[in-house]
Amino acid sequence: MCSMIAADVLVVGLGPAGASAASAAAAKGAHVIAIDRKSQAGVPVQCAELVPHMIAMECAEVDRARRQHIAAMATYVEDALPYVEPQFPGIMIDRAAFDAALVDQAREAGADCRLKHPLRAIDDNGVATLANGSRITSKVLIGADGPHSIVGKAIGSPNTEIAETRQITVPLLQSFDATDIFLSAGIPGGYGWLFPKGSVANLGLGVAPAWRHQLKPLLEDLHDRLAEQGRVGREVLAHTGGAIPVGGMRQLVSNLDGTTVLLAGDAAGLSNPISGAGINTAVISGREAGAAAARIVAGESDAGKDYADEITALFGPSLDRALARRRELMAIYASNRMPLASELQKGWIAFDAYWAA
Repeated sequence: MCSMIAADVLVVGLGPAGASAASAAAAKGAHVIAIDRKSQAGVPVQCAELVPHMIAMECAEVDRARRQHIAAMATYVEDALPYVEPQFPGIMIDRAAFDAALVDQAREAGADCRLKHPLRAIDDNGVATLANGSRITSKVLIGADGPHSIVGKAIGSPNTEIAETRQITVPLLQSFDATDIFLSAGIPGGYGWLFPKGSVANLGLGVAPAWRHQLKPLLEDLHDRLAEQGRVGREVLAHTGGAIPVGGMRQLVSNLDGTTVLLAGDAAGLSNPISGAGINTAVISGREAGAAAARIVAGESDAGKDYADEITALFGPSLDRALARRRELMAIYASNRMPLASELQKGWIAFDAYWAA
């Protein structure tokens, strides 16, 4: 007979959103169980590992994972000389170390964090069934289980638009302190990047799903060009990749037969539809979801709505703009033509046209 476990709050996913949620809820006295299918927090890394500088003020765990300071952004549009934004402060982190630090923080707060516990399904009444057959009931269920969220699907709020990415780690032969962005009509629905991290760099590329088959050759071509320029070595030290939600914010709060359900991070569609950035929004939304969950457990029935209102106010305008710009670009491809350089610029955060009305 399968065991039944009761918790105040069940968090699905122990990435930045889930670990932050577990920590916040446990710190306020809730009995929290947090589960993740991975055997080690943050491994494998599925991230370009860049975070905005301001996250260090929100999350002390950044310092445990800090690897390099970023000062600027250089954007290459087709073959033109780069446009350099000199004020673009960021931090390159070790994502595995960052995730591990957040899980440690959650455990210190009192959360029962269980790695190697994959979720199989969520029932209509909000009961979670794990792959090992055990079942968990909770007053609040927080879905922080990524772009293909099982929790999001259970409440009818899945991510419907995804970008596919591929990334390699390569030796860095010329040190620098900027993020390099490569925009091209030949990279539909995405862009290329070179992010320095000490003696190595993350070199990657993302595209819309219809062009998934081009990821490998496009990335190989970008790698060859940068190697010929003497900027990076030809050796590939590591591979990774994954999906990024690019369809904008999902429904953040719902209810399954009395169980309040909150979504956070990628499960909530909080990654930027243009840049793909999502660590900062994951940490903040996770923290706010955990705090709201503790309030709900304490009897504050309006806490779920408060959470949705807060996250919408914080991130809604920027996500809406990015989604509009993304759809403008994808409409150009759908009309059977390639975007011009000026249209690529309008679809990237470094250019004034992106921010125009």
